[in-house]
Amino acid sequence: MSILNADLHCHSVVSDGTLTPEELAARAAANGVELWSLTDHDEIGGQHRAAAAARAHGIKYLTGTEISVTFADQTVHIIGLGFDADDPEMLRGLLATRGGREARAREMAEGLAQVGIKEAYEGALKYVGNPELISRTHFARFLVESGVCRDTGEVFRRYLVEGKPGYVSHRWASLKAAVQWITQAGGAAVIAHPARYRFTANEEYALFTDFKAHGGLGVEVVTGSHTAAEYVTYAETAREFGLAASRGSDFHSPGESHTDLGQLPFLPGQLTPVWDLLADRIQ
Repeated sequence: MSILNADLHCHSVVSDGTLTPEELAARAAANGVELWSLTDHDEIGGQHRAAAAARAHGIKYLTGTEISVTFADQTVHIIGLGFDADDPEMLRGLLATRGGREARAREMAEGLAQVGIKEAYEGALKYVGNPELISRTHFARFLVESGVCRDTGEVFRRYLVEGKPGYVSHRWASLKAAVQWITQAGGAAVIAHPARYRFTANEEYALFTDFKAHGGLGVEVVTGSHTAAEYVTYAETAREFGLAASRGSDFHSPGESHTDLGQLPFLPGQLTPVWDLLADRIQ
């Protein structure tokens, strides 16, 4: 099953992607994806649309989301897969998590204004499909389109990371809460793109230890931001902690994403694919 072309991490206009759930389903089908999940940030409003579009294209589907959590003073993302998209506790938790984004965005705009970039909040809003989910990505698109930076990578380096004028930290859900929302709704919690976090070895060990203790079941081994060496590293981590392995492109937009839907290498061998744990939740 590790050779299944599963893509269990991508984003639509419901959060910070540029394609609709229906457009993503069509793109996934064209790229040979066999099992798909839409994982919008802190939001499951696109799930029923995505599932219906997947069925129309003959793709198997798992419900999904990507929850922002704070761990060791950093933002970590936890993917939820295969949960009940109408679960009231999850809906309440995600609503609370989204609640601080507008205030954070206005503070980001104030910081950018201090270095001469005016009306960034209004500019970012033009790229937002769901105003509750305004994010750094929307500011990055505005700064590229307005000619301040060449691409979104430059925006993040110059303006939107810690110590730069447009960066504002935010306290998200706790790791325990996020994992519990997912598992109590019948799904599996997965640590997203672990190589992206700037943890010390001890902090990363603590993340995986706590995640497993709270009921987490998987880790993204093959994902768009990982290198080939990191596939190997996190395959070993999955085996060390007894976690299942996941695979997802983290696709946001045809013009921005390094990896297209369904175009990743397959999972390394001798791992348990997370979809094997969710066989009864696949639609």
